[in-house]
Amino acid sequence: MKITSVKTLVVNAEMRNWVFVKVETDQPGLFGWGEASLEWKTRAVVGAVEDVAPMLIGEDPGRIEHIYQKLYRQSFWRVGVIGMSAISGIEQACWDILGKSLNQPVYKLLGGEVRERVRMYTHLGGGNMKAVYETFDPAPLIDLANRVIAAGYTAVKVVCVPYSEPLMGPAYVKKFARAIEKLRAAVGDSVDIMIDFHGRAYPAMAVEYINAVAEFRPFFCEEPVPPENVAALREVRRAVKVPIATGERLVTRHQFREIFEQQACHVIQPDLCHCGGLLEGKKIAAMAEAYYMGVAPHNPLGPVANAAALHFALSTPNFLIQEDMLTDVPWRWDVVKHSLETRDGYWLKTDAPGLGVEVNEKEAAKHPFQQEVMHPLTIRAADGAVLDW
Repeated sequence: MKITSVKTLVVNAEMRNWVFVKVETDQPGLFGWGEASLEWKTRAVVGAVEDVAPMLIGEDPGRIEHIYQKLYRQSFWRVGVIGMSAISGIEQACWDILGKSLNQPVYKLLGGEVRERVRMYTHLGGGNMKAVYETFDPAPLIDLANRVIAAGYTAVKVVCVPYSEPLMGPAYVKKFARAIEKLRAAVGDSVDIMIDFHGRAYPAMAVEYINAVAEFRPFFCEEPVPPENVAALREVRRAVKVPIATGERLVTRHQFREIFEQQACHVIQPDLCHCGGLLEGKKIAAMAEAYYMGVAPHNPLGPVANAAALHFALSTPNFLIQEDMLTDVPWRWDVVKHSLETRDGYWLKTDAPGLGVEVNEKEAAKHPFQQEVMHPLTIRAADGAVLDW
């Protein structure tokens, strides 16, 4: 069995473009799908796939570790998130091919299931950019949360931290704390609340914000500071009593290494469409396990990414909870044929070979690439300075 071609298919899902990767083989009808979606970098990722495709022609797609090593190391320049997203999509497609060739679901090939179902959470607001990132007042926050809970979820994520300068006044902290207080009162203690800081704060403000809501028991606070400075993250982690999560903007086990060595968080969040794929994600999770850290993979992406995340979660012992964004567009499941099923806030196990999802290329073609809304361009301080969003 040999790889004969590597192709991409871009599907515009309004808030973001999905980049599906198709790896074809010389066996008639045998091909695999992966996902390499990366917000606001769609054209770059497609180009990165095209750059590495010649390195794959003639390779055995079942030699997944070999292919990863070849793509990561033999391009000489170590690649960042754009190149690693391309590699991730290709790697997932190879797992899909391997599973199909053996008539086995991918999680069986990753060590077998360690759980029967996979707990999920989702963002408030679905695919509405402003609802997700700019819901700061309690009333709409509660309304959106109740919709999520009515859909069966037992955990929700909110992004209601103020866009912040290095230091902010008490009014911002109090407004944020009031919103979380009212949200907790509305949903009760049986629903877990995750607060995504989205890297909006510097350490001093992150500590103030988190300590102001600690009594309302967030499940975790995510990415309280930008990802470049692990020491700053460790400073926050040691100054608060709420669990800290991070990792969606890190790729490969090498970028996670310092997080582990400094014990800078409690939960890591690799994205299987960015970090290097399923096998690299498993290696990152194994490193985390040695430091008693949980794994809550990042994934606000498309349906192929959902399938890959399910197989990872089923086979990973220190998995905690899985992000999804299933309400981004109403036709999400029209562009794939799948065996995936959700119930009461959980993904259920699938026994379909491979990843268990096939892209319907005819339906996907109805939603061609469009420039995503450049929402971050609107985020400014009162004096016009650029802020993290």
